[in-house]
Amino acid sequence: MDNLLQELEHLTKTIYSRLMLATPEELETFVEQRQKLVDNIGQEVEKCQPTPAQKDVIRRIMEHDQAIIARMNAHRLEAQDWLQKRGQAKIQRNAYEAGYTPDSILMDRKK
Repeated sequence: MDNLLQELEHLTKTIYSRLMLATPEELETFVEQRQKLVDNIGQEVEKCQPTPAQKDVIRRIMEHDQAIIARMNAHRLEAQDWLQKRGQAKIQRNAYEAGYTPDSILMDRKK
């Protein structure tokens, strides 16, 4: 279990050190790798209880969670804003696109 914890700690420190530069794809890869490690650690915990030293490593890893989650939320909000702007642009564009038949005739009435 020590090897898994060391690998998880290294992975977390790596992403945390470049958190402001990390792309959404890098964060997604991090989450996938982290989940695999956490699942393996969970299986190990079922076999034997973690030592106090191992609990300290877990605590140190979890200290970075809030910053990582905040950065992921920032990316989510950026994407959400972009999608809303794109939707509004599409609505405006559709309003100006002609919805007429090219062979139609327009008839004006004199009053």
